Amino acid sequence: MKKVKMTATGRVQGVGFRFMTKMVADEIGIFGSVKNQTDGSVYIEANGDPVKIDKFIEKIKKSPSPSGKVDHLQIIEDSSLPERIKFSITN
Repeated sequence: MKKVKMTATGRVQGVGFRFMTKMVADEIGIFGSVKNQTDGSVYIEANGDPVKIDKFIEKIKKSPSPSGKVDHLQIIEDSSLPERIKFSITN
């Protein structure tokens, strides 16, 4: 089990980024959450099989939303994150 927290910056709010992130997570089999931040970034927590997490990260780097653009993706592996059993959109 690999657990990561990520912060995506760029054109990531108001472009369906959270919705498309959930679709990608569900398609790959990743669990966690995604939410908008007040600074305009998007915060993601994800847990799952390490190979699936790596695939998920690559999709997020390319922006899951066709009209979005990720300028920077900060990724931190954090084993203390809660283990989730579904992927949800918050706020």
